[in-house]
Amino acid sequence: MPAPEANRSACSPLHTLIDGTAAACPDRPCLDFLGRRTSYAEVARLVDGTARGLQRLGLGKGERVGLCLPNCPHFVIAFFAALKAGCTVVPLDPLSAAPELAQQIADSGCRVVFTLDIAPLLSKVAGTAARIVACPMADSLPKGQALAYRFAHRHDTVPLPIDEGVLRFADLRADRGRPAAMAIDAADLAVLQYTGGTTGTPKAAMLTHGNLAANVAQVRSCFPEMAAGNERVLAVLPLSHVFAMTVAMNLAMACGALLILMPRFDMGQLLRTVARQRPTLLPAVPTLLRAIASAPGIDRHDLSSLKFCLSGGAPLPAEVHTAFERLTGCKVVEGYGLTEASPVVTCNPIAGGRAGTVGLPLPGTVIEIRSLTDPRRNTPPGQAGEVCVGGPQVMAGYWNRPEETAEAFVDGLLRTGDVGFVGEDGHLTLIDRIKDVILCSGYSVYPRAIEDTIHRHPAVAAATVIGIPDAYHGEVPKAFVQVKHGHQLQAETLAEFLRGRLSPVELPRHIEFRTELPKTAIGKLSRRHLRGEETARRAEGGGS
Repeated sequence: MPAPEANRSACSPLHTLIDGTAAACPDRPCLDFLGRRTSYAEVARLVDGTARGLQRLGLGKGERVGLCLPNCPHFVIAFFAALKAGCTVVPLDPLSAAPELAQQIADSGCRVVFTLDIAPLLSKVAGTAARIVACPMADSLPKGQALAYRFAHRHDTVPLPIDEGVLRFADLRADRGRPAAMAIDAADLAVLQYTGGTTGTPKAAMLTHGNLAANVAQVRSCFPEMAAGNERVLAVLPLSHVFAMTVAMNLAMACGALLILMPRFDMGQLLRTVARQRPTLLPAVPTLLRAIASAPGIDRHDLSSLKFCLSGGAPLPAEVHTAFERLTGCKVVEGYGLTEASPVVTCNPIAGGRAGTVGLPLPGTVIEIRSLTDPRRNTPPGQAGEVCVGGPQVMAGYWNRPEETAEAFVDGLLRTGDVGFVGEDGHLTLIDRIKDVILCSGYSVYPRAIEDTIHRHPAVAAATVIGIPDAYHGEVPKAFVQVKHGHQLQAETLAEFLRGRLSPVELPRHIEFRTELPKTAIGKLSRRHLRGEETARRAEGGGS
């Protein structure tokens, strides 16, 4: 179980991040959505009105409110309003399939779900026990874009109200008055964040106000050069994932920055947004950085406003790191975390970081490397083992899963399921996920090492490696490769490139080329998806 002190640190409730700036600098811009800006004072007013509306619906402390929304002002407003009303937020990925959304809504017990007033999203959450609050995207857009949006989506937008189970956002929100004050403790649940966890079974990590408030303060300490009130944070990654929630939204609110919201990733829109809004901080995953650095004609675009980029979610290949820094002039720092830790655990310092590592533990964070065969025993210094984490950002447990919560902790430390080691200088180096290790002829083969080597080929855009069953070796590596636009590559050519760079057991026995590789909701390459494809293929009698 988690150490008692991990979740009971003193903190202000998470929703107060906005209140302080709104009181001190009411006219400072808080949100930018495709060119329309909203001040801190206006956002605070909308948060108060929405919180009051939720309370009028009868929602009280601890009741769950779902957010099935893309990156848009409604997400930010509903997030902080739900917390202010005393509720617990359940972020829901709007790209998820309807059955998955229904399962999460039912499992969490959401009473209300915010979503857009368009048929594809409304239909996904319709029929659940939750009441729906429909949010009009057009209301958040600049006037000209709003008219164009209404015309383009005239067949998708659902006239409201449909029935008493669907409420318009404008009808929920009270125009005046403050919500009833709620006594909120650091240990109170702020967010139920669904994750595959360390075992691969979807479950909700219970993140408290103390967890999330501590993590945003920890992350802020990694960027001492950030100037309060003068930064502009670009949110391309989905706020429904805890990485962007903490490192984009909460960090921006904590330092009084402008949060620039992009509802989806589109390279042309991203480059136009950078040119017009001049962001200074970009939270990213490696696939995003690679896409920007390799975009056709990227040298003609001015990305010099970027000062900092925090990369997480997946290992950052050295060539992508170097290419992005050379292109933008900004400092790219790699960090590490997981949903169960709110999510950031380590980060390389802006000055003095070490390439190839994921950095140093954040303030107040403890990292121990435990034996892969006996998790109650620490490994000798410098030896690899399972990364185990303690600190104020570590979750309270899994929602309604006491047995799985107990399995996720050892001696009060969170078992991450990642293999790594801590060097003499204290930097953490990750090797791979325990569950992703390929057991080939009695040897442990790490897919990440193979992927890093494949990425060195100049024609490779992305690569994912998994283990597949083999009658003789037990398992063998299979590589899925995406080739850069305008390049050609044959399996024999890539195999020859890898010989001498990888050991015989690491050499992929199968190479499959794809025009696109599957990604998770946050944009990192998904081995789980490919393993599922391979399992289905073999069940149908197909080979590799």
